[in-house]
Amino acid sequence: MEITTRSVAASHQYELNLSDGSAHYRTVSPPEADSTIFRHGRATLHLADPFAWLNACEPRSIQAVVTDPPFGVHEFKAFEMHKLRHGIGGVWRSPTHLNGHRRAAVPRFTVMTASDHQALQAFYEEFGRLVARIVVPGANIIVAAHPLLFHIVACTLVRSGLENRGSIMRQVTTLRGGDRPKGAEREFCDVSVMPRANWEPWLIFRAPPEGRVQDNLRHWGTGGFRRESAARPFNDLIQSSPASPFEKALAPHPCLKPQAFLRQIVKAVLPLGTGVVLDPFAGSGSMLAAANALGYASVGIEHDPVYFKLARAAIPELQNIECGKTTTPSKR
Repeated sequence: MEITTRSVAASHQYELNLSDGSAHYRTVSPPEADSTIFRHGRATLHLADPFAWLNACEPRSIQAVVTDPPFGVHEFKAFEMHKLRHGIGGVWRSPTHLNGHRRAAVPRFTVMTASDHQALQAFYEEFGRLVARIVVPGANIIVAAHPLLFHIVACTLVRSGLENRGSIMRQVTTLRGGDRPKGAEREFCDVSVMPRANWEPWLIFRAPPEGRVQDNLRHWGTGGFRRESAARPFNDLIQSSPASPFEKALAPHPCLKPQAFLRQIVKAVLPLGTGVVLDPFAGSGSMLAAANALGYASVGIEHDPVYFKLARAAIPELQNIECGKTTTPSKR
């Protein structure tokens, strides 16, 4: 399915500017016109500013959103990405070694200031306003978040008019948290500053349906989640693991999620298996790859030319990964 948009980058692009805690656009130079769209299978990826694209998108044209946006917004600003790509720190923790394993660079959200939180709120106010306009009634909107920041994201998106429908808990063991006090590890050897992270929230929202769910399903094809089977509904607790070394080699993005996890969520968000799934912050294109593997139509937006190029190469490879059996914790 082709998504209709007004011209986003015919003469210029827009970049959301949050430097002063408010949301507004500034013009930036356009990329080459013949290199801004990539299509593979049923997936279409655009190199564009996400908010400008959303603003140009036809109203009520998207049936679901699944996205893993920048958790704190500031970690993907140009100067922070420069530091990450050159290994010079910044908000991204420089990799260190733990028990012989090299730790991946991850953003440090404990260093965020009050103005950073205001910028985050402004970001999601604009995101919620634009998404609420382009999705059909009853559409599912799934937004990955961080345990330290999800309350800001949830409250802001509800104020935009979306319904809070709970969250999906991705149960995954990471190397985040669990560290002893920096500079005093021996003195306080029995203390962890924060618990070791073993979960990640994926927040669930829904555009208000028109009438009863059954009526909305008949008219719009949305309003609920696709069941795993006739006997088993979709569950909100999903056992997962970090992306495998093989996946990371195909798509070396700092926030890559495994196909085994993404395919479960993407499959569920279209209750009748029809429609278009949107990822406004496509990164490596992993959500689009999951949609292709399921036979779903999808659209992704990525503003970073480096990650756009990465996604062009990664989507065809990631979609062909044969995932092992994915399960949720069984009842005991």
